[in-house]
Amino acid sequence: MVKNTNIPVKSSIHNKPILTDVFYKQTNSKKPVVIFCHGYKGYKDWGVWNLMANSFVENDLFFVKLNFSHNGGTLENPIDFPDLEAFGENNFTLELDDLEDVINWVVNNISFVNEIDITNITLIGHSRGGGIVSIKASENKNISKVITLNGVSDYGNRFPKGDDLIKWENEGVMYVTNGRTKQEMPHYYQFYKNFIEYEKRLTIERAIKKLEKPMLIVSGREDVVVIPKEGELMHSWNPKSEVFFVDKMNHTLGAKHPWAEDKIPKHLDSVVKKCITFIKKK
Repeated sequence: MVKNTNIPVKSSIHNKPILTDVFYKQTNSKKPVVIFCHGYKGYKDWGVWNLMANSFVENDLFFVKLNFSHNGGTLENPIDFPDLEAFGENNFTLELDDLEDVINWVVNNISFVNEIDITNITLIGHSRGGGIVSIKASENKNISKVITLNGVSDYGNRFPKGDDLIKWENEGVMYVTNGRTKQEMPHYYQFYKNFIEYEKRLTIERAIKKLEKPMLIVSGREDVVVIPKEGELMHSWNPKSEVFFVDKMNHTLGAKHPWAEDKIPKHLDSVVKKCITFIKKK
């Protein structure tokens, strides 16, 4: 298995690298491509994502995962969040731009020409990343299928409201605590302004209703971060989509960070098998 990690993909918009990992079997045969996007306060090397990548590759898929450029990681430390300034400057359109750049990098990379089927590209997103891949799949003609894993259905309703929103505007920044690292992570008010400016584009409902390609919606019945109702809503917006509700599965698909075991948890294992079947379906 070929594993190339922490490849700095150049952005077409800004100067920060988009760290990207590529996993595949070098067989000189064209394989479906899977591009995976992490969620809020997430990163490509979290918990079980590398083990998950192995599962896709074992089933003859070409697997790509990335750190969004402004997720707070750096080339030297892609796991923790040493660049909190970048984290504070992140927003949804930056993430969409990063994903577009990675798609183009994969499709046009001469090193992959004998290994990838550019007519068969699936986007997978976890949590907040589920919204990003849904929007991107509705925009990019190169995307064949899309999968959301406990994906959010609405970005707008996750912003502060009332006095909290006014306070954020007045102070210019609000902080969220990272439970693992105990860092106070900033969100600058530009995050909300960017959403309002591009609200039509960033409305996940609009994107899903526009989709004319296969979609799989995975939702954990015990997810208290993105409740199962959000998966039900997304399916109602696209009745042709497939839904896969997993009993007793939480927001992190039964995993945690760090993950000390050498195999993925049973809930994620069932999800990966479902995803592979969906991707390979003609």
